[in-house]
This record gives sequence, structure tokens and C-alpha cells, in this order.
Amino acid sequence: MIGKLKGIVDSTGEDWVVVDVGGVGYHVTCSRRTLDSLPRPGEPVTLSIETKVSADAIRLIGFASDVERDWFRLLVGVQGVGTRVALGVLGALSTDDLARAIALDDKKTVATAPGVGPKVAGRIVSELKDKAPQGASLAAALEPVQGDTAAGGATGRMRDAISALVNLGYPQAQATNAIAAAAKALDEDASAEQLIRRGLKELAR
Repeated sequence: MIGKLKGIVDSTGEDWVVVDVGGVGYHVTCSRRTLDSLPRPGEPVTLSIETKVSADAIRLIGFASDVERDWFRLLVGVQGVGTRVALGVLGALSTDDLARAIALDDKKTVATAPGVGPKVAGRIVSELKDKAPQGASLAAALEPVQGDTAAGGATGRMRDAISALVNLGYPQAQATNAIAAAAKALDEDASAEQLIRRGLKELAR
């Protein structure tokens, strides 16, 4: 199975790129976001690859990063989400935007992706709430939910609260989602202790 391609951009289309690796052109399907990030033809590129094997074809799906590929794998595991819809989600939302939407139970944002209706958006949020790739949920949820980005401000307190829940034995993804929800519910001056208390209530639901 192919896990990564490193070569030269040969040509691109609406949803694909051909990567020349040592004279062999690999046709790779990509999200719009990944395609927009590619260098110009003739320049070097490295793509993380998901290989899809069916009875009559081998299909390569390309991603700008391993995190994006990991999100794709999670998305296609959700009922009603196939390759096309998963790539639509990753084309419409950055991995941080997707992680934050899931952490904050924001189905409306997920539903902005092409091919994603309210029901599918609800499944994505509920089924992936505790399954974000390592580090992805934390990075997204720690965006300035309360608007305070100063050192030791809201972001620092959220980090402390998440760390406390992880030390209590909760998985990082669960702890991150709980504290993100707590930060959204409390005012911007909430202390780490208040975030922890509210986060524990979120986890108990």
C-alpha cells in the first residue's frame, strides 16, 4: 500500500493531481483545500496518501498532511460519509476548523460542507467527538474561544484545565472537548479551576 508520494507536480485538474515520481505519473484525488496548497507544475511536492482498493481499481487519495489524512480516515468511518463527502468536508473546513466544530458540537459549521446535510453533520459531530487524531482536537479547541490570547490568558487556563483532566485519567480528546465546551459556557475570566469543574460536568453528561 502506498502511504506517501514525493515527486514533482506534473498536472492538476478539478479534483486531482498527477505526481511524477521517477518518471511514473501517479493520479491522486485530493480535496480542494489540498489542491489549492500545491506548488506549481514542475515543482516538488510531498503528499500523504490513503490507498483505496476496490474490485476493479486502485485509487490514491492525497493530503497535504498526515493529520488531514487521519481526519479523512475518521470521516469515512461515519455512516453516510464516503470518499466524496469526506473530501468535501476537508475541502470546506481546515482540520482545525473541523476539530473545533466537533469539540463545540457545532453541527451548523460541519453542514456547510458540500454534500453534508443536517443528519450527516450530526453523525459526524456525535461519532467523532472522542476520536480526533492525536493533537488535532487540542490545537483547534485552544483557538481563542473567549478572545483572550495573551500569555496566561484564556488559552493558558484551558491548557491547564485540559492537563488536569488528562491527569485524572480522561483521554486527551475527551478532556479537550469538555474544556472547550466549558470555555464556551463560562465567561472569559473563568479560572482553570472553574473550567475543570464545568468540564467534569460536561463529561458526566
